[in-house]
Amino acid sequence: MTYSEPVRTAARRTRSLASASSSAAPKVGITIYGCGQDEAVMFGELAPRFGVLPTITEAAVSEANIELASGNRCISVGHKTQVTNSTLLALSQAGVTYISTRSIGFNHIDVEYAESVGIAVENVTYSPDSVADYTLMLMLMAVRHAKSMVRRADAHDYRLNDVRGRELRDLTIGVIGTGRIGTAVMDRLRGFGCRLLAYDIHPKTAADYVPLDELLRLSDLVTLHTPLTSETRHLLDRRRIEQMKHGAFVINTGRGALLDTEALIPALTCGRLGGAALDVLEGEEGIFYADCRNKPVKSGMLLRLQELPNVLISPHTAYYTDHALSDTVENSIVNCLTFESRDQRG
Repeated sequence: MTYSEPVRTAARRTRSLASASSSAAPKVGITIYGCGQDEAVMFGELAPRFGVLPTITEAAVSEANIELASGNRCISVGHKTQVTNSTLLALSQAGVTYISTRSIGFNHIDVEYAESVGIAVENVTYSPDSVADYTLMLMLMAVRHAKSMVRRADAHDYRLNDVRGRELRDLTIGVIGTGRIGTAVMDRLRGFGCRLLAYDIHPKTAADYVPLDELLRLSDLVTLHTPLTSETRHLLDRRRIEQMKHGAFVINTGRGALLDTEALIPALTCGRLGGAALDVLEGEEGIFYADCRNKPVKSGMLLRLQELPNVLISPHTAYYTDHALSDTVENSIVNCLTFESRDQRG
């Protein structure tokens, strides 16, 4: 087990497969599920270069649209919707043997069950700079109390905030999970001159690694960059939140369930913690990525958090840059072609 992002694919940003694919070669069919408009444009541009014939749908994969994968052994899915085991079984029965998820995390797919029904699952790599840049932005906004400042300015109250901001160079920052994204965050933080602490079950970069309890006790700001697994679910639970330094901030651009939200809210409300900046949230499914302006939001935790002046919420958007999206689309195609090539050789 590791607290770094798992990478189950050998795909990298490469042009070799594209150059090897000729227009005369038979086209490989790939069904692209859960494909947004921007992704669809990129798949349409890149697929011909790789000799790929894509079937693209905005709908998430389900038993109701299995027929779209007919004749294709490889499919690509997004991270926004859970892939049920019954859907995985139906895909297997339809002849699908490979899924490339356009994400780093796997928490929306039961990988072990997929493998038990003959489907291999791999993730993609994409620019870690997208999430790392966003994480730094959230850190700066949190310690400078940007939410309350902007709200006051929007209401034409231009007085200074009652609470002064803090400078990163004066803080100790704890990074939990030192894979590609966590390492990229630390690289950026070194330029600010802050003290850095790190925690990972399998240390893999130059950093001051300490036990998790010590990191929580010493850090003025804690940032989460671990995959969500059964072992890391509620990694920051009530007990560990109580161990955190009084007035500390927490940043989460990993997965919502890394944090026990029900334990987080009272710690923020009573001032035990100084604030939080959350790009991911427990129960975000069906809310994030949807227009909820004219319908009720069915998440009491989200509504409570958004009421708090020391909490920033964004809708799982840290990864969303043009560079990272291009990486994701290209590497999803490369994953499928690599699998087809391996399968033919095997």
